Amino acid sequence: MSVELNELLPDELLERFRVRAKGYDERNEFFHEDLAELKSLGYLRMFASEDDGGLGFGLEQVAAAQRRLATAAPATALAINMHLVWTGVAHLLAQRGDDSLHFVLEEAVAGEVFAFGNSEAGNDSVLFDSNTVAAPLGDGSYSFTGTKIFTSLSPAWTRLGIFGKDTSGQEPVLVHAFITRETPGYTILDDWNTLGMRASQSNTTVLDGVVASAERVFRKLPVGPTADALIFSIFACFETLLAAVYTGLGERALAIGVATVHKRRSKKSGKSYAQDPDIRWRIADAALAMDGLYPQLVVVARDVDNLVDHGSQWFPKLVGLKVRATETARTVVDLIIRVSGGSSYFAGNELGRLYRDVLAGMFHPSDDESAHATIASAWLGPLED
Repeated sequence: MSVELNELLPDELLERFRVRAKGYDERNEFFHEDLAELKSLGYLRMFASEDDGGLGFGLEQVAAAQRRLATAAPATALAINMHLVWTGVAHLLAQRGDDSLHFVLEEAVAGEVFAFGNSEAGNDSVLFDSNTVAAPLGDGSYSFTGTKIFTSLSPAWTRLGIFGKDTSGQEPVLVHAFITRETPGYTILDDWNTLGMRASQSNTTVLDGVVASAERVFRKLPVGPTADALIFSIFACFETLLAAVYTGLGERALAIGVATVHKRRSKKSGKSYAQDPDIRWRIADAALAMDGLYPQLVVVARDVDNLVDHGSQWFPKLVGLKVRATETARTVVDLIIRVSGGSSYFAGNELGRLYRDVLAGMFHPSDDESAHATIASAWLGPLED
């Protein structure tokens, strides 16, 4: 039976999340209560099939859910993204005839929480190279030594996806694996004290010889770009779901702006600011920007679900969506701040929090420079040596 979004995430639930988001941000605290409620609703098993005990959602439906969740609690939605990326990758691979990560969906249904431990400081090759050392142990298992940054869900994950580089053979290979919370050999630093997205608690994770067992080593790929379906699936889920979160953030900012200008009144005219031509222009500008983003998010996610073959244009579409969403949301929040008055500058104001949260969008891969390079190469060909 299909689940409607307003049934999965009813208004009263979102209002509870919105109230909590303020406290999580002020205390720099993880969203334990939100996570418990989402788990009880089956939210973390959206990508698993109904036969496996999940909700049977595709990427379009999950992106719509994340967009809705982000209107209440952007940091909660951003962190949940990391679990949804791994379950989404397992789902997309299965759609394409690869069941190598089916255990991810099975364990998500059983209540396990997956996190994404791939990001590394200074690694602008992202998934195409790694600073982490992956050392083979002879029985198919690997030990990993390195430092991973922005590990969202740090207080709650039970399964962490990691990768590193094995240089022991003739050609280096990138080794992808999962470890469990109980695996010795890693340390989570208490270093998440940021400007925004504070509830995500995306702490640094130090891997010090942590061992992934042979059965949890699920991919070995060459260094550099590759056509492997794993890489496409990670990018498709990561970029689309990031875009969904920032779309929801921008949507909420616009709604706050509309409500605010109706309430504020001009001392000079006695009319609400909704009648002021300059303010009307800014609200219209924000609405125009958001209106262009909603269909782009839907179409890209739907094309992934429908196995549409965009060939060499797929990565430009994905990174373009992410950049469009994060930059549009930032522009919209700025426009709404300008029409909402000085109260938004005070600590604890929701719009002020969205202003801080939205800045995180520029740091997620693919960043603006990388996205433009990807799109330029797709349209103009690679740079000449």
